[in-house]
Amino acid sequence: LLLNRVMSLFFNFLAGGLAGLVVDLVLFPLDTLKTRLQSEQGFAKAGGFSGIYRGLGSVLAGSIPSAAVFFITYEGFKAQFYPIPGSPQEAIIQVVASVLGAVAACVVRVPVEVVKQRSQVTLDASQTSYSVLQDTLRKEGLPGLYRGFRITAVRDSAFSLTEFPLWEHFKYMYSAAGGGAPVTPGVSASLGAVAGAIAGFCTTPIDVAKTQMMLAESDSLTTRLGFFQSLLRVYHSGGLPALFKGALPRVGWISIGGFIFLGVYDLALDYSKNNM
Repeated sequence: LLLNRVMSLFFNFLAGGLAGLVVDLVLFPLDTLKTRLQSEQGFAKAGGFSGIYRGLGSVLAGSIPSAAVFFITYEGFKAQFYPIPGSPQEAIIQVVASVLGAVAACVVRVPVEVVKQRSQVTLDASQTSYSVLQDTLRKEGLPGLYRGFRITAVRDSAFSLTEFPLWEHFKYMYSAAGGGAPVTPGVSASLGAVAGAIAGFCTTPIDVAKTQMMLAESDSLTTRLGFFQSLLRVYHSGGLPALFKGALPRVGWISIGGFIFLGVYDLALDYSKNNM
């Protein structure tokens, strides 16, 4: 039994890591455009359409660990309980698992995000992810790599609270409509895209505030604001449109990413279950 649980966690790690890496590689340019749209310096001054793969190195280094930590936590927590599908207990377990997974993944994700986003908006083509990492550590120390941790944890928790219960519910409803037939990876991926698009749009204001906090100068007031103060600051700078800067590429990135990520994840899990 212990060996089975260890192997199950290993495949959760493998499936989650593989899915995250595929998404990050394919959709990195959309993420770069989103970051530049959200930056306070403006899209053109942040780099426009040039150098859209800047910062990819940090993502390659952190993508697999970040995604894997999320799914090990998410699936590991769910595995402790065996609720009836479609029951209120299942929904509660999914919500708690999603939040725990999101917060755990932030330990890896936040430093990656800081380095990635600062690389994406630099106009110095010679700057690499590693040089940005060194510069951040030299000027701000380790706390600089974890700037925006709380607001990122809130964003990712809110996103997971929306996306994963929706995804699980969509799969349950689809299966129920088909007389209990299993949901194929292709259908699961499509339902994941819909769930991701909804969650991505709803959490865009938090993402804007998070981006501006991570990109701000170390002595800027922006770095010292709380969650609600950060949102209010963005709102006062341009009203509702300011809160939804970069919403289109974000929704596009997340919906396509949801299709690939959740589809690859389900496919990998199915393979592991059928070949173990």
